[in-house]
Amino acid sequence: MIQDARILITGGAGFIGSSLTERLYRHNQVTLFDNLHRNAIEGSPLLSHPNVRLVKGDVMDAAAMNEAAREADIVIHMASIAGVDTVLKNPVLTMKVSLIGTYNALEASLASGRCKRFLDFSTSEVFGRYAYKVSEGDVTSLGAVGEARWTYAVSKLATEHLALSYQKQFGLPTASIRPFNIYGPNQVGEGAVHHFIARALRNEPLVIHGDGSQIRSWCYIDDILEGILAALESPNAVGQAFNIGNPRSTLTIYHLAHQIVQLAASSSTIDFVPLNRTDVELRIPNIDKAINLLGFAPKVNLEEGLLRTIHWYRSKLG
Repeated sequence: MIQDARILITGGAGFIGSSLTERLYRHNQVTLFDNLHRNAIEGSPLLSHPNVRLVKGDVMDAAAMNEAAREADIVIHMASIAGVDTVLKNPVLTMKVSLIGTYNALEASLASGRCKRFLDFSTSEVFGRYAYKVSEGDVTSLGAVGEARWTYAVSKLATEHLALSYQKQFGLPTASIRPFNIYGPNQVGEGAVHHFIARALRNEPLVIHGDGSQIRSWCYIDDILEGILAALESPNAVGQAFNIGNPRSTLTIYHLAHQIVQLAASSSTIDFVPLNRTDVELRIPNIDKAINLLGFAPKVNLEEGLLRTIHWYRSKLG
């Protein structure tokens, strides 16, 4: 258990960052560094707690990054441009935030001289369109150069190399994780579960891009948090990258939508619209490395996770 640490979370006001803060703030000092583009922590009682500090800033601002990391014992670097639609509209900004932002965060952590763990958030997108039980050692295969869809993935793969190179060359204790399709209460953005549940509770049509045959493994927020904490605490994590997901919670996008309609007792229809962009067809992780080195084990099955999430959204939507 992490205690008495000063923790910096870039992108900390987002879905995962705010959920992680819930786990850490009672026994640690937590600074959330965020431009508030996606603000999941607004109105949260966390912000009134003396152990939590919100700093509005941009990871591409090196001076601001240096100041934020100056006294941090642990740096969790989550800040990035996220969401396929946002990436497609802003491919240059997507790469700049990943590459320059991660460089600034690493430099600031190294310069402080006190960082005991730097955790870089990568993505399952690094495995490309077809990823069946992929392990960390598998060759990553991205789409064609020039397709905006892959700017996020290729820049995240570069930040993994950068973070682990800082460990090898400078001794900065870094690790990277690749989350696979995280969902749960308080999610903001473009995620399928977020979209489907919000519409199902209003009995509005659930919109699927393409024929819905795309396959995903879904990981509940509590399980990703356990993976993060294990990567922060375990000495085995240093210099390594880990897949964090739940391969047992795997189904097509269509069946996900259908299950949410049933669990929410909704009258929503499921509508299909043409897919006008490149998409990931198959994404299932191999998590053996995280199991063996970190003791990670996802516990929340898909139905239970969806029911928890539906209950939360229903309470928020009234």
